[in-house]
Amino acid sequence: MPLPPRRGKPLELRVQRQILWVGSAAAPLRNISWVEVFRLKPAWGKAGVYFLLLVVFAFLVSAWLDSTDGGGGPAPGVLTLFTLVIVCAVLLSSRKPVLIVELNSGSRVVLTLPTMDELRLIAGQIVYAIDHPEYEFSAVLEQYNTTNNFGSVVNMNGGRGNTGIKL
Repeated sequence: MPLPPRRGKPLELRVQRQILWVGSAAAPLRNISWVEVFRLKPAWGKAGVYFLLLVVFAFLVSAWLDSTDGGGGPAPGVLTLFTLVIVCAVLLSSRKPVLIVELNSGSRVVLTLPTMDELRLIAGQIVYAIDHPEYEFSAVLEQYNTTNNFGSVVNMNGGRGNTGIKL
């Protein structure tokens, strides 16, 4: 059995003897019910709340600026436009490519990498291994940064007593 991954270290994803290993977690290939690669949509509700908070902050700052200089300048409009640009930039950059492997039990393995092509390759290898019991492969996934914004990330959800793997 492989050792559990440490923060910032490479994670090994492999199929060996009809078992899918994600780090130290194992799932039999016969229990995989669904494999899909897609871009995860941003959380619009969360972004809306952030936008409202930033608009309130911009309004308070502009009111403070107006009270100190005594004039009605373009500060409120500029600050509101600035907050809108920040929220839109965060939303557009948060569409991450993900690979989801769902098991018959409802558990899921969610894997993110910087490119869709890498995830499609891994998904294709998993599906090929399901149909061909003799096929084995291994992929080492590097963690590109420690904030997990664009690097490889694995989360496992569901199952019995599963606390998940987080890099």
